[in-house]
Amino acid sequence: MTRNNKVKVYDLIVLGSGPAGEKGAAQAAYFGKKVALVEKSEFLGGAAASTTIPSKTLRETSLTLSGVRARRLHGIDLSIKGKATVKDFLHHERMVKESERKRVLNNMLRHKIDIYHGLGSFYDKKIIKVESSNNQPYYLQGEIILIATGSSPRYPDNFPKDPRIYDSDSILQIKKIPKNIVVIGGGVIGCEYACVFSELGVKVSLIHNKEILLPFLDHDISIALKNSMSKMGINMLVSDGVESCNVKEKNIEIILTSGKNIHTDSIMLATGRNSNTDKLNLDMAGITTGKYKLLIVDKNYQVIHPETKKPVDGIFAAGDVIGRPGLASTSMEQARYAMIKALDLEPYKEHIAPILPLGIYTIPECSLAGKTENECRDEKIDYVIGKASYNQNARGMIIGDTDGFIKLIYEFNKDLKKPMKLLGVHIIGEIASELIHLGVNALMMNASSNLFIDSCFNYPTLGELYKYATYDAMGNRTKRIK
Repeated sequence: MTRNNKVKVYDLIVLGSGPAGEKGAAQAAYFGKKVALVEKSEFLGGAAASTTIPSKTLRETSLTLSGVRARRLHGIDLSIKGKATVKDFLHHERMVKESERKRVLNNMLRHKIDIYHGLGSFYDKKIIKVESSNNQPYYLQGEIILIATGSSPRYPDNFPKDPRIYDSDSILQIKKIPKNIVVIGGGVIGCEYACVFSELGVKVSLIHNKEILLPFLDHDISIALKNSMSKMGINMLVSDGVESCNVKEKNIEIILTSGKNIHTDSIMLATGRNSNTDKLNLDMAGITTGKYKLLIVDKNYQVIHPETKKPVDGIFAAGDVIGRPGLASTSMEQARYAMIKALDLEPYKEHIAPILPLGIYTIPECSLAGKTENECRDEKIDYVIGKASYNQNARGMIIGDTDGFIKLIYEFNKDLKKPMKLLGVHIIGEIASELIHLGVNALMMNASSNLFIDSCFNYPTLGELYKYATYDAMGNRTKRIK
């Protein structure tokens, strides 16, 4: 740093403008703090604006183009399945992506946050050096620094580089919808994209090294999702892996550990992610990373040394850069709470949300909050379940969802005069990610079965499923007692 480089001083410097970076910066600025936001790319919004929102937009586009939305209109076929072009497929995605990027920019400007475009890295524990190709570097000094640089797709060593092999970032630059594709990895991203391409008429195979898809889901939901994907025509190759991948002129050959051979036009890798910490010059701040380059944090999201467990003064991290759950919604909560603690803004937000919903945008959607059956068993909690199906619900029949259901888990008690405490909510079906929020609020209130029994739901609505799942749980309790 030379005399010509004037250091600009801030209360907070945020590295990264994804969900965690945006909300952390806005939280501090809302309370009058002077904030700088550093973003290495041309656009704000991070992976959420560039990949997360676009992938969900592609899902909606595939549902429309495949005719799923019109599945119960007798004698009417609105599907152009197998005929869609990349232009059809990606036009809406690009429009939504641009709108989201503009929204993030306007939010930063509205909060009077200074924006620096360039690669930010630690010059020392309090100073961030921002380098861009067009300007001399900036030096920013921050009392607090929030690292929210996100993550990037992990590229396995046994796959060669080839334009026909995509990851969750590059798939959005696809030039032509393939006739067939093999998705490697049965995690959230792999399952979501497998469903999207299958609905567009692409022949899809999914290779997953475990028997169970998404094991963090309740078992019944996981099984229902696997069955639904198989019914869609997805070739489910579970409990198998990739031994080798050979790129050929006309196709790509995959040899599985089971000995099977697959030939495909294209591959999508959904094999995990690494934190974006390589270029942060963390040594200058006395920070070391853990597995997959993850930053390790304490309960207040302050960065700690993996070995000594001691906090690094003034440096916090949130979002994908610290690992699971790695969702936009949880990243926002983490960053807001971190800044409350870092800048002593209590009692505005005294704790992070105690119940965090998960939304999986497969076809059909899955969503959950609270405990699963396995967790209840592990914790020695006696429980009873209740289910209600979309095909027995008026709104479910109207929209034509014949396979969806809601599953509620209640704490069992023998006294029929007393209500049961709600422990978990699990949904698969249309708008599951929206429907879950009623359950989330009930869990946050420590609600009992009385909440849904005493509630009056609009008719016809999917929300009514909560009442009938509760009735089912009450009936199952009575059967156990008798």
